[in-house]
Amino acid sequence: MSEVAAVSSYEQREALAKRFHACLLARDWNGIRLLVHDDANWVLPGDNLISGPAVGGDAVVERAKLIASFGVSFQLLHILVSRDHVALALRNMATRPGAVLDEYLATVCRLRGDRIIEIETYLSDVRGMNRFFSKAPEHIS
Repeated sequence: MSEVAAVSSYEQREALAKRFHACLLARDWNGIRLLVHDDANWVLPGDNLISGPAVGGDAVVERAKLIASFGVSFQLLHILVSRDHVALALRNMATRPGAVLDEYLATVCRLRGDRIIEIETYLSDVRGMNRFFSKAPEHIS
């Protein structure tokens, strides 16, 4: 096993991904924080409020909070496990006045030890994401 990842089995990597998803659904921000390293980062494509890098464990949690604040559902389609890392295949959906979000994504979690060190998200509809996340939801603006 590489030095980068030490979660010792496919089942453990799958369980970590399930915990991450469950924390997103439950809006369990402390739970997410426990799953990521202090120096973790999360990168999203696009040019909108949630795009770019979130650097540091607390910033990763704030990114999750911001995405959830838009009322996004996080429908889990599959968990994909590699030798050292894990990915979540999701369908995210939400609506707000003047915008609809309906996209497929892969959220790739690179692991260090038994926690997440890096998250990179791949999207099916970056233009749609840009439209949807172009301004803060009214309840947090």
